[in-house]
Amino acid sequence: MEHTHQLEPNKWVDRYSDYLFNYAVSRISDTEMAKDLVQETFFAGLKSAKNYKGDAAERTWLIAILKRKVIDHYRKINSKKGKAEVRMPQSFDEESGNWAEERVADPYSQAGKSQLENEELGLAIQECIAKLPKKQSMVFTMKTIQGISTEDICNELGINPSNLWVMIHRARTALMGCLNQNWF
Repeated sequence: MEHTHQLEPNKWVDRYSDYLFNYAVSRISDTEMAKDLVQETFFAGLKSAKNYKGDAAERTWLIAILKRKVIDHYRKINSKKGKAEVRMPQSFDEESGNWAEERVADPYSQAGKSQLENEELGLAIQECIAKLPKKQSMVFTMKTIQGISTEDICNELGINPSNLWVMIHRARTALMGCLNQNWF
C-alpha cells in the first residue's frame, strides 16, 4: 500500500493552528500556554519532518506531537520526579479509517445542532473550567478530559483517591452551576 500523505509545513498555520489551539486549550485551560504549545508543536514538527513516514494524515501527526507537549507540560508543573507515565487512550475506527481523537474535539464536526452552538458551548465550558480553583481545574482536566488514571493523577499530585474524587465532585458541581448561569 502506497502512502499518499506528504507534509506541507508552509500551510500548517493556516490549516491547523485553530484546531491545535482548541485541542490544547481544552486540555490545559490556559490560552497563552496553549498558544506556546501549538508553536512548540510546529517547531517539533519541522525538526522531525524527516521522520514523517506518511502513515498518518498531517493533522493526526501534529496532534500526536501536541499530545506529547501537553503531557510534558503537566509533568513539568505537577511532578517533582517527572517520571509519571501517562496513558492516553486512542482508538482507530477501521470502518471510517479515522482516529477517535480526531472526532472528539473537531471544531468542524456537525454532530451537534450547529457548528456555532458547539463552539459557543465549548468556549463556555473552557471559561467555567478556568474559573475553578487551580488544583480542582487540574484534577478535573486530567481525569475527565484527558482520561488519565486515578493512580497516575494521585502520584503526580501527591493526593489520595478520596481527595481526587472530592475535587472532581466539587469541580462538576461548580461547572454545572457555571454552565446553568452562563449557557443554559
